[in-house]
Amino acid sequence: MQQAHRHAENKSTDGDGHGHEHGRPHGHGEHGHGGHSHGVSADADRRWLTIALGLIVAYMAVEVVVAFLAHSLALISDAAHMLSDAASIVLALIAMRLAARPARGGYTYGLKRAEILSAQGNGLTLLLLSAWLAYESVERLVDPPEVGGGMVLVTALSGVLVNIAAAWCMSKANRSSLNIEGAFQHVLTDLYGFIATAVAGAVVMLTGFTRADSLATLVVVALMVRSGVSLVRASGRIFLEAAPPGMEPDEVGARMARQDGVVEVHDLHIWEITSGEVALSAHVLVEPGGDCHAVRTAVQADLRDGYGITHATLEVCSAPDGELVAVGSGEPAGRHCEEPHGTVHRREPEDR
Repeated sequence: MQQAHRHAENKSTDGDGHGHEHGRPHGHGEHGHGGHSHGVSADADRRWLTIALGLIVAYMAVEVVVAFLAHSLALISDAAHMLSDAASIVLALIAMRLAARPARGGYTYGLKRAEILSAQGNGLTLLLLSAWLAYESVERLVDPPEVGGGMVLVTALSGVLVNIAAAWCMSKANRSSLNIEGAFQHVLTDLYGFIATAVAGAVVMLTGFTRADSLATLVVVALMVRSGVSLVRASGRIFLEAAPPGMEPDEVGARMARQDGVVEVHDLHIWEITSGEVALSAHVLVEPGGDCHAVRTAVQADLRDGYGITHATLEVCSAPDGELVAVGSGEPAGRHCEEPHGTVHRREPEDR
Protein backbone atom coordinates (compact mmCIF):
# COMPACT_ATOMS: atom_id res chain seq x y z
CA MET A 1 0.00 0.00 0.00
CA GLN A 2 1.43 3.32 -1.01
CA GLN A 3 2.06 5.66 1.88
CA ALA A 4 0.98 9.28 1.99
CA HIS A 5 3.46 11.73 0.59
CA ARG A 6 5.78 13.26 3.19
CA HIS A 7 6.41 16.98 3.37
CA ALA A 8 9.08 18.56 5.50
CA GLU A 9 9.31 22.24 4.70
CA ASN A 10 11.47 24.39 6.93
CA LYS A 11 9.04 27.24 7.22
CA SER A 12 5.61 28.22 5.96
CA THR A 13 3.46 31.30 6.33
CA ASP A 14 -0.19 31.28 7.27
CA GLY A 15 -2.96 33.50 6.08
CA ASP A 16 -1.98 36.28 8.51
CA GLY A 17 1.67 36.35 7.61
CA HIS A 18 2.90 34.53 10.74
CA GLY A 19 5.70 32.07 10.12
CA HIS A 20 5.57 28.59 11.69
CA GLU A 21 8.44 26.16 11.93
CA HIS A 22 7.49 22.57 11.25
CA GLY A 23 8.91 19.42 9.79
CA ARG A 24 6.69 16.44 10.44
CA PRO A 25 5.48 13.74 8.06
CA HIS A 26 2.08 13.37 6.44
CA GLY A 27 1.04 17.00 6.43
CA HIS A 28 1.14 20.48 7.74
CA GLY A 29 -0.32 21.75 10.96
CA GLU A 30 -0.77 25.44 10.31
CA HIS A 31 -2.35 28.01 12.55
CA GLY A 32 -3.74 31.32 11.45
CA HIS A 33 -4.00 33.66 14.41
CA GLY A 34 -6.35 36.46 13.55
CA GLY A 35 -6.67 39.66 15.49
CA HIS A 36 -9.94 40.30 17.20
CA SER A 37 -10.61 43.86 16.23
CA HIS A 38 -13.95 45.58 16.15
CA GLY A 39 -12.94 49.20 15.66
CA VAL A 40 -13.43 50.09 19.34
CA SER A 41 -10.47 49.93 21.71
CA ALA A 42 -10.70 48.10 25.03
CA ASP A 43 -9.87 51.34 26.86
CA ALA A 44 -12.80 53.10 25.16
CA ASP A 45 -15.08 50.20 26.10
CA ARG A 46 -14.07 50.45 29.74
CA ARG A 47 -14.51 54.22 29.78
CA TRP A 48 -18.05 54.11 28.39
CA LEU A 49 -19.05 51.26 30.69
CA THR A 50 -17.66 53.10 33.72
CA ILE A 51 -19.68 56.24 32.88
CA ALA A 52 -22.85 54.15 32.52
CA LEU A 53 -22.10 52.44 35.85
CA GLY A 54 -21.79 55.79 37.64
CA LEU A 55 -25.13 57.00 36.27
CA ILE A 56 -26.93 53.81 37.27
CA VAL A 57 -25.54 53.55 40.81
CA ALA A 58 -26.28 57.21 41.60
CA TYR A 59 -29.87 56.99 40.39
CA MET A 60 -30.52 53.60 41.97
CA ALA A 61 -29.80 54.97 45.45
CA VAL A 62 -32.44 57.67 44.97
CA GLU A 63 -34.97 55.26 43.49
CA VAL A 64 -34.79 52.80 46.40
CA VAL A 65 -35.76 55.56 48.85
CA VAL A 66 -38.68 56.76 46.70
CA ALA A 67 -39.88 53.18 46.06
CA PHE A 68 -40.34 52.48 49.77
CA LEU A 69 -41.98 55.86 50.40
CA ALA A 70 -44.45 55.28 47.54
CA HIS A 71 -45.01 51.55 48.32
CA SER A 72 -44.42 50.81 44.62
CA LEU A 73 -43.40 47.29 43.59
CA ALA A 74 -42.79 48.56 40.07
CA LEU A 75 -40.19 51.02 41.37
CA ILE A 76 -38.68 48.35 43.62
CA SER A 77 -38.45 46.03 40.61
CA ASP A 78 -36.80 48.80 38.60
CA ALA A 79 -34.36 49.43 41.44
CA ALA A 80 -33.60 45.72 41.72
CA HIS A 81 -33.06 45.60 37.99
CA MET A 82 -30.76 48.62 38.20
CA LEU A 83 -28.78 46.79 40.88
CA SER A 84 -28.40 43.88 38.46
CA ASP A 85 -27.45 46.42 35.77
CA ALA A 86 -24.67 47.73 37.96
CA ALA A 87 -23.52 44.21 38.81
CA SER A 88 -23.56 43.22 35.13
CA ILE A 89 -21.40 46.20 34.18
CA VAL A 90 -18.93 45.48 36.99
CA LEU A 91 -18.81 41.85 35.86
CA ALA A 92 -18.27 42.95 32.26
CA LEU A 93 -15.39 45.23 33.27
CA ILE A 94 -13.73 42.44 35.26
CA ALA A 95 -14.20 39.98 32.39
CA MET A 96 -12.66 42.44 29.94
CA ARG A 97 -9.53 42.71 32.06
CA LEU A 98 -9.27 38.94 32.41
CA ALA A 99 -9.79 38.41 28.67
CA ALA A 100 -6.98 40.88 27.89
CA ARG A 101 -4.41 38.80 29.74
CA PRO A 102 -1.97 36.95 27.46
CA ALA A 103 -2.09 33.18 27.07
CA ARG A 104 0.15 31.38 29.51
CA GLY A 105 0.58 28.00 31.16
CA GLY A 106 -2.34 25.66 30.63
CA TYR A 107 -4.59 28.49 29.37
CA THR A 108 -3.49 28.33 25.74
CA TYR A 109 -6.30 30.67 24.62
CA GLY A 110 -5.77 32.97 27.58
CA LEU A 111 -8.89 33.90 29.56
CA LYS A 112 -10.95 35.13 26.61
CA ARG A 113 -13.98 33.07 27.61
CA ALA A 114 -14.24 35.03 30.85
CA GLU A 115 -16.37 37.40 28.77
CA ILE A 116 -18.71 34.55 27.86
CA LEU A 117 -18.96 33.54 31.53
CA SER A 118 -19.93 37.13 32.26
CA ALA A 119 -22.61 37.09 29.57
CA GLN A 120 -24.04 33.81 30.88
CA GLY A 121 -24.02 35.20 34.43
CA ASN A 122 -25.96 38.24 33.22
CA GLY A 123 -28.52 36.03 31.49
CA LEU A 124 -29.02 33.82 34.55
CA THR A 125 -29.34 36.88 36.79
CA LEU A 126 -32.11 38.26 34.58
CA LEU A 127 -34.00 34.94 34.74
CA LEU A 128 -33.69 34.58 38.52
CA LEU A 129 -34.70 38.18 39.12
CA SER A 130 -37.68 37.84 36.79
CA ALA A 131 -38.90 34.78 38.74
CA TRP A 132 -38.84 36.71 42.03
CA LEU A 133 -40.55 39.76 40.56
CA ALA A 134 -43.23 37.61 38.91
CA TYR A 135 -44.06 36.03 42.29
CA GLU A 136 -44.22 39.40 44.03
CA SER A 137 -46.38 40.98 41.33
CA VAL A 138 -48.92 38.14 41.41
CA GLU A 139 -49.20 38.52 45.19
CA ARG A 140 -49.87 42.24 44.79
CA LEU A 141 -52.44 41.62 42.09
CA VAL A 142 -54.40 39.56 44.63
CA ASP A 143 -53.95 42.04 47.47
CA PRO A 144 -52.85 45.42 46.04
CA PRO A 145 -51.37 47.98 48.47
CA GLU A 146 -51.82 51.74 48.24
CA VAL A 147 -49.46 53.21 45.67
CA GLY A 148 -48.33 56.83 45.37
CA GLY A 149 -49.00 57.35 41.67
CA GLY A 150 -47.49 60.83 41.44
CA MET A 151 -44.19 59.81 43.05
CA VAL A 152 -44.04 56.73 40.85
CA LEU A 153 -44.63 58.77 37.68
CA VAL A 154 -42.00 61.42 38.43
CA THR A 155 -39.40 58.87 39.51
CA ALA A 156 -40.04 56.64 36.49
CA LEU A 157 -39.78 59.53 34.03
CA SER A 158 -36.47 60.61 35.52
CA GLY A 159 -35.38 56.95 35.38
CA VAL A 160 -36.16 56.89 31.66
CA LEU A 161 -33.76 59.79 31.13
CA VAL A 162 -31.00 58.19 33.20
CA ASN A 163 -31.35 54.87 31.38
CA ILE A 164 -31.36 56.56 27.97
CA ALA A 165 -28.07 58.22 28.93
CA ALA A 166 -26.61 54.93 30.23
CA ALA A 167 -27.79 52.99 27.18
CA TRP A 168 -26.28 55.63 24.88
CA CYS A 169 -22.93 55.33 26.68
CA MET A 170 -22.95 51.56 26.36
CA SER A 171 -23.96 51.70 22.71
CA LYS A 172 -20.65 53.47 22.05
CA ALA A 173 -18.79 50.37 23.29
CA ASN A 174 -18.20 47.21 21.26
CA ARG A 175 -21.55 45.42 21.29
CA SER A 176 -20.27 42.62 19.04
CA SER A 177 -18.82 41.28 22.30
CA LEU A 178 -21.40 39.05 23.99
CA ASN A 179 -20.03 40.28 27.30
CA ILE A 180 -20.87 43.93 26.57
CA GLU A 181 -24.11 42.98 24.83
CA GLY A 182 -25.20 41.18 28.02
CA ALA A 183 -24.68 44.29 30.13
CA PHE A 184 -26.35 46.43 27.45
CA GLN A 185 -29.42 44.18 27.45
CA HIS A 186 -29.72 44.69 31.21
CA VAL A 187 -29.80 48.47 30.77
CA LEU A 188 -32.11 48.37 27.75
CA THR A 189 -34.60 46.14 29.55
CA ASP A 190 -34.49 48.51 32.50
CA LEU A 191 -35.31 51.41 30.17
CA TYR A 192 -38.41 49.60 28.91
CA GLY A 193 -39.30 48.83 32.51
CA PHE A 194 -39.17 52.49 33.49
CA ILE A 195 -41.45 53.36 30.59
CA ALA A 196 -43.95 50.74 31.77
CA THR A 197 -43.66 52.03 35.34
CA ALA A 198 -44.28 55.61 34.21
CA VAL A 199 -47.45 54.48 32.44
CA ALA A 200 -48.52 52.60 35.59
CA GLY A 201 -47.88 55.68 37.74
CA ALA A 202 -50.00 57.82 35.45
CA VAL A 203 -52.83 55.24 35.54
CA VAL A 204 -52.73 55.05 39.34
CA MET A 205 -52.65 58.83 39.68
CA LEU A 206 -55.54 59.41 37.24
CA THR A 207 -57.80 56.44 37.97
CA GLY A 208 -56.73 55.00 41.33
CA PHE A 209 -56.28 51.56 39.73
CA THR A 210 -53.38 50.38 41.94
CA ARG A 211 -53.07 47.01 40.22
CA ALA A 212 -51.52 48.86 37.27
CA ASP A 213 -48.29 48.91 39.30
CA SER A 214 -48.15 45.09 39.43
CA LEU A 215 -49.17 44.78 35.78
CA ALA A 216 -46.27 47.03 34.82
CA THR A 217 -43.97 44.75 36.79
CA LEU A 218 -45.18 41.77 34.77
CA VAL A 219 -44.32 43.63 31.57
CA VAL A 220 -40.79 44.13 32.90
CA VAL A 221 -40.64 40.43 33.83
CA ALA A 222 -41.52 39.38 30.27
CA LEU A 223 -38.77 41.60 28.85
CA MET A 224 -36.25 40.26 31.36
CA VAL A 225 -37.10 36.65 30.48
CA ARG A 226 -36.65 37.32 26.76
CA SER A 227 -33.25 38.96 27.23
CA GLY A 228 -32.12 36.36 29.77
CA VAL A 229 -33.02 33.39 27.57
CA SER A 230 -31.26 35.00 24.59
CA LEU A 231 -28.03 35.54 26.55
CA VAL A 232 -28.01 32.06 28.10
CA ARG A 233 -28.65 30.43 24.71
CA ALA A 234 -25.92 32.44 22.95
CA SER A 235 -23.31 31.85 25.66
CA GLY A 236 -24.30 28.20 25.90
CA ARG A 237 -23.58 27.69 22.19
CA ILE A 238 -20.05 28.99 22.70
CA PHE A 239 -19.41 26.81 25.77
CA LEU A 240 -20.70 23.76 23.86
CA GLU A 241 -18.37 24.73 20.99
CA ALA A 242 -21.15 24.91 18.41
CA ALA A 243 -20.51 26.59 15.09
CA PRO A 244 -21.43 30.30 15.09
CA PRO A 245 -25.07 31.02 14.19
CA GLY A 246 -25.50 31.28 10.44
CA MET A 247 -22.33 29.33 9.65
CA GLU A 248 -23.10 25.80 8.42
CA PRO A 249 -20.15 23.37 8.77
CA ASP A 250 -21.40 21.26 5.85
CA GLU A 251 -21.41 24.32 3.62
CA VAL A 252 -17.92 25.31 4.76
CA GLY A 253 -16.62 21.77 4.22
CA ALA A 254 -18.14 21.54 0.75
CA ARG A 255 -16.58 24.87 -0.19
CA MET A 256 -13.16 23.72 1.05
CA ALA A 257 -13.52 20.49 -0.97
CA ARG A 258 -14.16 22.50 -4.16
CA GLN A 259 -10.76 24.21 -3.94
CA ASP A 260 -8.33 23.32 -6.73
CA GLY A 261 -6.21 20.31 -5.81
CA VAL A 262 -8.39 19.18 -2.88
CA VAL A 263 -9.70 15.61 -2.95
CA GLU A 264 -11.39 15.38 0.43
CA VAL A 265 -12.02 17.25 3.69
CA HIS A 266 -12.85 15.47 6.94
CA ASP A 267 -12.53 15.88 10.73
CA LEU A 268 -13.92 19.40 10.26
CA HIS A 269 -14.59 21.35 13.45
CA ILE A 270 -15.76 24.97 13.73
CA TRP A 271 -16.23 26.77 17.03
CA GLU A 272 -16.00 30.17 18.71
CA ILE A 273 -13.20 30.94 21.16
CA THR A 274 -15.09 34.05 22.27
CA SER A 275 -17.52 36.47 20.63
CA GLY A 276 -16.62 36.93 16.97
CA GLU A 277 -13.37 34.93 17.17
CA VAL A 278 -13.98 31.77 15.13
CA ALA A 279 -11.59 28.83 14.95
CA LEU A 280 -11.52 25.91 12.52
CA SER A 281 -9.59 22.67 12.25
CA ALA A 282 -9.74 20.07 9.49
CA HIS A 283 -7.86 17.30 7.70
CA VAL A 284 -7.42 17.98 3.97
CA LEU A 285 -6.39 15.40 1.34
CA VAL A 286 -4.65 16.73 -1.76
CA GLU A 287 -4.42 15.11 -5.22
CA PRO A 288 -1.41 12.78 -5.61
CA GLY A 289 1.61 14.85 -6.50
CA GLY A 290 -0.19 18.10 -5.59
CA ASP A 291 1.45 21.00 -3.77
CA CYS A 292 0.22 20.66 -0.17
CA HIS A 293 1.66 24.01 0.85
CA ALA A 294 -0.07 25.88 -2.00
CA VAL A 295 -3.40 24.14 -1.32
CA ARG A 296 -3.23 24.93 2.39
CA THR A 297 -2.47 28.58 1.68
CA ALA A 298 -5.36 28.82 -0.82
CA VAL A 299 -7.84 27.15 1.54
CA GLN A 300 -6.85 29.40 4.46
CA ALA A 301 -7.19 32.48 2.26
CA ASP A 302 -10.64 31.39 1.10
CA LEU A 303 -11.77 30.74 4.70
CA ARG A 304 -10.57 34.18 5.69
CA ASP A 305 -12.19 35.97 2.75
CA GLY A 306 -15.41 33.94 2.63
CA TYR A 307 -16.16 33.47 6.33
CA GLY A 308 -13.80 35.72 8.26
CA ILE A 309 -12.08 32.68 9.82
CA THR A 310 -8.50 33.70 10.54
CA HIS A 311 -7.64 30.98 13.07
CA ALA A 312 -7.52 27.85 10.88
CA THR A 313 -5.59 24.71 11.77
CA LEU A 314 -5.28 22.48 8.69
CA GLU A 315 -3.55 19.12 8.50
CA VAL A 316 -2.81 18.71 4.81
CA CYS A 317 -1.42 15.56 3.19
CA SER A 318 -1.29 13.95 -0.22
CA ALA A 319 -3.73 11.18 -1.14
CA PRO A 320 -2.19 7.91 -2.41
CA ASP A 321 -2.40 6.99 -6.10
CA GLY A 322 -5.83 5.71 -7.09
CA GLU A 323 -7.60 7.98 -4.60
CA LEU A 324 -9.43 9.91 -7.32
CA VAL A 325 -11.17 6.80 -8.64
CA ALA A 326 -13.39 6.70 -5.58
CA VAL A 327 -14.21 10.40 -5.51
CA GLY A 328 -17.97 10.94 -5.86
CA SER A 329 -18.70 7.20 -5.68
CA GLY A 330 -19.96 7.24 -2.12
CA GLU A 331 -17.40 4.60 -1.18
CA PRO A 332 -14.45 5.12 1.19
CA ALA A 333 -11.83 7.04 -0.72
CA GLY A 334 -8.90 4.80 0.09
CA ARG A 335 -6.18 4.98 2.67
CA HIS A 336 -5.74 8.29 4.50
CA CYS A 337 -3.02 9.73 6.68
CA GLU A 338 -5.45 8.83 9.47
CA GLU A 339 -8.93 7.38 9.64
CA PRO A 340 -11.58 10.07 8.96
CA HIS A 341 -14.11 11.02 11.62
CA GLY A 342 -17.41 12.82 11.19
CA THR A 343 -18.76 14.00 7.85
CA VAL A 344 -16.49 13.49 4.86
CA HIS A 345 -16.63 16.17 2.15
CA ARG A 346 -15.45 15.13 -1.31
CA ARG A 347 -15.30 16.91 -4.63
CA GLU A 348 -18.03 15.99 -7.07
CA PRO A 349 -16.79 14.60 -10.42
CA GLU A 350 -17.92 17.72 -12.27
CA ASP A 351 -15.78 19.84 -9.91
CA ARG A 352 -12.61 18.13 -11.04
